Amino acid sequence: MRYTILFLAAFLPLLAFSQREIRCASPDKNLVFSLRVRDGKPVYKLSSNGTNLVNESNLGLNFSDGKFDNVTVQKVTSRKGREEYNLLVGKASHVSTEYNETIIPLKSKDKLVNLIVRAFTDGIAFRYEFVSASSDSLKLTDETTEINIAGDPIVKTLFLPNYTSSHEGLYTTASYTSLPKNKLMAVPALFEFTNGTYLAVTEAALLDYAGMYLLKNENVLESRLSPWPGQALIKVKMKLPHKSPWRVFMIGDHIGTLIESNIITSLNEPSKITDTSWIKPGKTTFSWWNGNVVADTVNAPGNNFVTQKFHIDFCARNGIEYHSVVEYGLHQWYVDDGIPFSPGPHSDVTKAVPGLDMKEVCDYAHSKGVDIRVWVHWGALYPKIDEAFAQFEKWGLSGMMIDFMDRDDQQMVNIQTEMLEKAAKHHLHVQFHGAYKPTGLHRTYPNELTREGTLNYEVDKWTPEGLSPDHDLDIVFTRMLAGSTDYHLGGFRAATKEKFRMQYTRPMVLGTRCHMMAMYVVLESYLGMVCDYPEAYEGQAGFEFIPTVPTTWDETRVLDAHIGEYVVIARRKGKQWFVGAISNNQQRELTVNFSFIGGGSHNVTIYSDAPDVAADPNHITKETRNITSLDNVKLKLGAGGGFCMIVD
Repeated sequence: MRYTILFLAAFLPLLAFSQREIRCASPDKNLVFSLRVRDGKPVYKLSSNGTNLVNESNLGLNFSDGKFDNVTVQKVTSRKGREEYNLLVGKASHVSTEYNETIIPLKSKDKLVNLIVRAFTDGIAFRYEFVSASSDSLKLTDETTEINIAGDPIVKTLFLPNYTSSHEGLYTTASYTSLPKNKLMAVPALFEFTNGTYLAVTEAALLDYAGMYLLKNENVLESRLSPWPGQALIKVKMKLPHKSPWRVFMIGDHIGTLIESNIITSLNEPSKITDTSWIKPGKTTFSWWNGNVVADTVNAPGNNFVTQKFHIDFCARNGIEYHSVVEYGLHQWYVDDGIPFSPGPHSDVTKAVPGLDMKEVCDYAHSKGVDIRVWVHWGALYPKIDEAFAQFEKWGLSGMMIDFMDRDDQQMVNIQTEMLEKAAKHHLHVQFHGAYKPTGLHRTYPNELTREGTLNYEVDKWTPEGLSPDHDLDIVFTRMLAGSTDYHLGGFRAATKEKFRMQYTRPMVLGTRCHMMAMYVVLESYLGMVCDYPEAYEGQAGFEFIPTVPTTWDETRVLDAHIGEYVVIARRKGKQWFVGAISNNQQRELTVNFSFIGGGSHNVTIYSDAPDVAADPNHITKETRNITSLDNVKLKLGAGGGFCMIVD
């Protein structure tokens, strides 16, 4: 009997932890993460202001040697934390935020996994820290983290056919209960609750792990991980200790809270690049989009110096920081024997095609105050990555767009991290195209200037119906919540829906020209494209705004927003404010309250849709006013319209 009593005494502390509820609340106490163990499984829920957003949900981990079950809770620890840091590239230049952290050790048989929870005022996040097991390595076959959404909120999400995807598609808006089952959902996914609360689910700090998706199983969402190539079972191979990305729940009473939030970067590590003086965000040409249109005066255009000089001179005249060398006649600038844009067996990114001297191009550009970057297929680059980056630096390149990765399995995630690290050693920035969503790594690797993972205006070249302005708003309220959002911006041939036609050269865009201009402010992207050709811009109304607008910001504020209808965003750079607004396909009137600009009087330059914009969506009105923080300005927007402002 004495031995039985001793055993129970030793077991009781673990039993108490298993039965009691463990809580982690935000600094303002409004957001609460709660966890308990039920039938040997850890179960959590999330609440905001006392109302559940996520009802009790299982945390599930499966390994190649068995399930993580019959869990007991070990000693729980908590602490207060603070993140205070500067961002070289971001929606804010300085971030200061507090959080509460709780570490919940979960033990199952031979495995110990810490569940690390952080609660901020604008969201809650947790991650798995794989601490120990019977061996020093594990293979994760499933991470079935459940999200048991409370009630029946309206959902905005992107459904994808499989795990090998460029993450480009049209978004679905539906009630939660009507969402189809067993279909992959990309993150971020947005949930709008009937009480006016907004919840977005995404991930942060995706490193040495597989990308996460959601899937509705019965009435509960479950996480799904992208599998290693060539098989379906193994998702993550890990050496212990190892950490998952953060599973992030952005929460706010206004959708603007989610857009303004810096929780994603706050969950990432500080910069690993010591000297960042060479990293220069800005805007870049991208002549592929317009069909490589050049002036009639250009002698023998093609993959040659004279064509690059034409674009470099345009950049120099107008203060565009970068010219991108891409392709001509559907053949990339480097030696390749593959089909258009796909690498062949003798592809060589270290050699330019005959007639194109890349050092000559870079030297000329630098003499004009312009930098050069290139497009490259990842499959052509990666096999020669060290040699290529050394050659790029020798030529004088500043960075590159790396395209067509279309995966987010652990192998590809590690390849992209390797690209960022090795590019930094050669003072090269990276623009990931044909890639998954950002996860805040521009804090850790600020040479990551932007990511695509977005259906955007490139499809106007081959889609008969064109890309609707409504889709731009879907991106703002979903994909952009994850971070920098790469678009083919700057189309200056706006057309009505009736007059739009697809054309590969000189493509049209839907919406108004002011809508296109405002996208430079509305979108978060640290390398804004200027995709049309020089003659489409120079002498055209509104073009002067594009070279002026920055691509990184000191402060971001959402002045007004209604999901699916419109958004008005103000971003500050130094003492100047830039305001951008875009609308869906409805005409409307919006009011800008200037209380955010501070004291004194200011000059504001306003670009807005002209009164006849329904007939010609390229028409704009430009005016300058003197305003104070007490002023309101009302502006009419056409269908698919917008406006933008510069406040001095």
